[in-house]
Amino acid sequence: MEQLEFFEIPSPCIGVCQSDARGYCKGCLRNRDERFKWLEFSDAQKFDVIRLCKQRKRRRQLAMLKARKTQLLEERARANPSLDFNEQAVEPADVSDFKLD
Repeated sequence: MEQLEFFEIPSPCIGVCQSDARGYCKGCLRNRDERFKWLEFSDAQKFDVIRLCKQRKRRRQLAMLKARKTQLLEERARANPSLDFNEQAVEPADVSDFKLD
């Protein structure tokens, strides 16, 4: 049984109505069916679409952060190769002549 809603659930549209390569709106991150059928959806369906949009936004932000981090690491390595701290590049220190008194 659905709970009665006192207010209409507003569309997540922010007025940036362009589709990306995967078919999602660049503004609200709804797919084509979610955009065109919004007025036909029940309140439960609208809440589900909003939940999906939030998940898509988080995934997009995470992908952008990972890409930016990779870009920064590459730029740093190019700028000063001696600051490249990758584990593969690190050689173990020679401590064979070290003695404790």
